[in-house]
Amino acid sequence: MRKNRVLVTGGAGFLGSHLCDRLIESGNDVICVDNLFTGSKDNIRHLLDNPYFEFIRHDVTQPIFVECDQIYNLACPASPIQYQRDPIYTTKTSIYGAFNALGLAKRTGARILQSSTSEVYGDPECNPQPESYRGRVNTIGPRSCYDEGKRVAETLFFDYHRQHGVDIKVMRIFNTYGPRMDIGDGRVVSNFIVQALRGQDITIYGDGSQTRSFCYVDDLIEGMIRLMNSREGFTGPVNIGNPGEFTIKQLAEMVVELTGTNSKIIYEDLPVDDPTQRKPDITLAKKELNWEPTVALRDGLQKTIDYFKGVI
Repeated sequence: MRKNRVLVTGGAGFLGSHLCDRLIESGNDVICVDNLFTGSKDNIRHLLDNPYFEFIRHDVTQPIFVECDQIYNLACPASPIQYQRDPIYTTKTSIYGAFNALGLAKRTGARILQSSTSEVYGDPECNPQPESYRGRVNTIGPRSCYDEGKRVAETLFFDYHRQHGVDIKVMRIFNTYGPRMDIGDGRVVSNFIVQALRGQDITIYGDGSQTRSFCYVDDLIEGMIRLMNSREGFTGPVNIGNPGEFTIKQLAEMVVELTGTNSKIIYEDLPVDDPTQRKPDITLAKKELNWEPTVALRDGLQKTIDYFKGVI
């Protein structure tokens, strides 16, 4: 029996590499595409000798021609430091990358999943955020390259679905953390853990009252795979994230406790357009995918701390 051929763009990144692991474990033939702009070969080194895993160094802003049954489109810089480093390229990656992946899906008849983001909701006026909420996004701010790029990618997905009958799935990813996060990506979980392990001051931007919902990577990947294999005709978008809501200050205090550091918590100015609330409404994911997160923040943080101890 022929194995499913699955293409993962951004497959050498934080989420992509964990997805490749799960797909290989499930008996798939995996093609990992990444230009290593933010991904790393270290994340997939353990897979390189597997006969059912293939790595192709390629930029998704250019078309790729392979045969596949499913496509997971994850390619895009995902942290503010990474996507603001070259904002024009970030926008091109989201839009051209979606366009090229959709063209491939159209040609091969593959089902395709778009990894969108909670950032499409902007700084929300409602909490939690349901999929029906259309968002409040600044189109011209320093974060807009990412937010608007992902919004346009969603538009392309639904237009290809309506116009060409492409079989699409769209997921909106909320804050996710775990092993293989980039040590310098500037995300709040990795920032706090690295600062704590190095004995540096832990930097909170703003007064720490802004909230986030943190989903452990294993839970996120499970939701992603369930969405890809969900019933025909269910396109999403669907929120995948942990509805447990914590303030940034609570997160910092938990990291201090779990690492046993003597680091002090300090406060600096809040960046432009930093959202004050993030909490997914996962009613749809529960109903359609029978999915909800299972890893508590404390447990996931401990696993992530153990990983960074090995890196640092």
